[in-house]
Amino acid sequence: MTITPEIPKGYRMNSQGHLVPLSTISDIDKARDKLVMSLIPKVIAQRDALIEFKQNAFDVADAFVQQSADEYGVKIGGKKGNVTLYSFDGQYKIEVSVNQVKAFDERLQVAKSMIDECLHRWVKGSRKEVKNLVERAFKTDKQGNISVSDVLSLRHIETDDEQWKKAMDAIADSIQTIKTKRYIRFYHRVAESNKWTPLSLDIATL
Repeated sequence: MTITPEIPKGYRMNSQGHLVPLSTISDIDKARDKLVMSLIPKVIAQRDALIEFKQNAFDVADAFVQQSADEYGVKIGGKKGNVTLYSFDGQYKIEVSVNQVKAFDERLQVAKSMIDECLHRWVKGSRKEVKNLVERAFKTDKQGNISVSDVLSLRHIETDDEQWKKAMDAIADSIQTIKTKRYIRFYHRVAESNKWTPLSLDIATL
């Protein structure tokens, strides 16, 4: 728990944590602080309202999907996702989607070892382009993560090499879903066209 230090009367604490007498703070600094501190509580209130709205939007969308399923006697378990709901006039739609974040477990290293052995045998032939493709697939980003899509692209390489096939099986087995994130987005149709424009709730885009 963070303990907020008590500030004596007639002082303000600056950004370095030092107590500064009010009499030494310039009028422009006081005015700037007043402006910021007048807006921040409103920002926090709007943020909290958006959080509440988002959860409520998920709840009512989920309830409707289950209501629709009830007509067929089907019980949908867990969180609903990948659903598009349209207004009757077709001018608005709501999309609920689920994004799965995937990563590899230790079996990826097993696959990499088998792939390296294949490349060692193949390099004597004319498959240098495959080696370059493999090196790109296992390249890490700034956070040290390997791209799932890049590694999976190796499965498109056609070969009768049994060790390569085993390596591809190991890659498939090593994929794990580490978390899921749900999104809800709102759109309206532009005039009579088929173009959908997002109804943005991001203040930076308004």
